[in-house]
Amino acid sequence: MLFRIVSLSSAVVLLAAASLPQAGPVPEEKPDQQQVQPDDKAPIPVEKPAASPDAPVVPTEKPASQPEEKPASQPEEQTTGEMQGPPRPPLTVASEPDDEHQACLKALTAIGATFKEIPRIDEGNGCGIDKPIALSSPLPGIEFKPEGKMRCEAALALAQWVKESVIPSAAALDNGKIVAINQASTYVCRLRNNASTGKISEHARGNAIDVASFTFENGKTVAIEPRREDPTLTGAFQRATSASACLYFSTVLDPESDAAHETHFHLDVIERNGGFRYCH
Repeated sequence: MLFRIVSLSSAVVLLAAASLPQAGPVPEEKPDQQQVQPDDKAPIPVEKPAASPDAPVVPTEKPASQPEEKPASQPEEQTTGEMQGPPRPPLTVASEPDDEHQACLKALTAIGATFKEIPRIDEGNGCGIDKPIALSSPLPGIEFKPEGKMRCEAALALAQWVKESVIPSAAALDNGKIVAINQASTYVCRLRNNASTGKISEHARGNAIDVASFTFENGKTVAIEPRREDPTLTGAFQRATSASACLYFSTVLDPESDAAHETHFHLDVIERNGGFRYCH
């Protein structure tokens, strides 16, 4: 029995010795890093040869003293977005055809107005009247105070308005007949509303009349003033005459229109496209 155990142990030792090598593999030495260069290492640049002293120097950058070129500027009308048209011609006095003027004088005489023709007015900048008249009475028995310079067309419109509208409306007041129309302005060279800038006034063309008040036979004077809420006959008279004036004048501004007209009627005969009228 002892012999079997010894034999089995010897066999195990022999098998183990046969399967194992005499010595393990010898590890290779790590190569010297200074002797091997990786493939992706950047190549060393070659030094640029020194330039010849006689060779011209070519600058690589634009000198600081040289200004940069700018694109040509666009015309003003393109940069501003607006087309600049030619300058407007200076204003001149509008001419009045002889045949129309004579027809107006004939009608003014027939209605009973008192007036006289005066020399042409031209104060420059469009101020003036080609064929002016000086009106002293629009109708028999009614003075125009003070005498006013204007175009015949404006005087005729005034006379027709007074005869056909103002006189019939005034009959309801029981003040007697109208004996005077008191004016605040006729021809005068100025801009609209006496402003320092803006459009020329129709007064500067002889087209406008400012009526300040009416004087009656009994000595009473009815002044033009704000009367929108006036419940009296005087208030009704003013509102009626203001409304009817638009039948004769192309512009009517009364005390209800703005602060500049709180003390008078502004009446003018400006011509507008399509016969348009502005009445307030």
